Amino acid sequence: VSTSHLQLAAFALGTVGWILCTVSMGIVEWRVWHVDNTTIISSGIAWVGIWKVCFISYLHVSPGYEEQFCHKLSGYDSFIPHEIYAAQGLLLIAMCMGLLGLSATVFALRNVYMGITHKTLITRFFLVGGFFYILAGLCVLIPVSWNFYSVTHNQSIAFPPSYYMPSSPAAQEAGAAIPIGIVAVILLLLSGAFSLSYRFPVTANTITK
Repeated sequence: VSTSHLQLAAFALGTVGWILCTVSMGIVEWRVWHVDNTTIISSGIAWVGIWKVCFISYLHVSPGYEEQFCHKLSGYDSFIPHEIYAAQGLLLIAMCMGLLGLSATVFALRNVYMGITHKTLITRFFLVGGFFYILAGLCVLIPVSWNFYSVTHNQSIAFPPSYYMPSSPAAQEAGAAIPIGIVAVILLLLSGAFSLSYRFPVTANTITK
């Protein structure tokens, strides 16, 4: 138990990182667009996420929406840029990889704290958990950095007329999902490093199988 403090920290950090990964995937504030035409986008601000596009409007632009209008992004929409497609797929993979990493770490910690001195089993599960954490972190890093690049270069998206969105914003900035994703990457990579650093203690009384 005394040799697995870093791995316990890896589980805690990995849990928070996995939660933040899920949060960044779910919120719409990936790219914040500032638009000049406020006829429909009354606030002059629209949010472009990886699953939907939203803005505040005081017009009845769609049935059931009085102030906030959202349009879901489908995987079949040809106008969606590559960085959003990548974010959709990679963040789903990251969520699954992070869950597998947590499961492997929990199993290894269970053996450690229950005194099951199976050296090969414990070490392998910590290694597997670390591998999944790092893979999850990389899967988050790619879409976060790619979308941040698109924001800094003010890249446009050719939305169809039914979206009520301009093809190019007057200006845009990174939304909350990007810094949340960056924190998730840091935590997941740290978790992976901590898990991979495990070394089973060698003592005269150790029983290995």
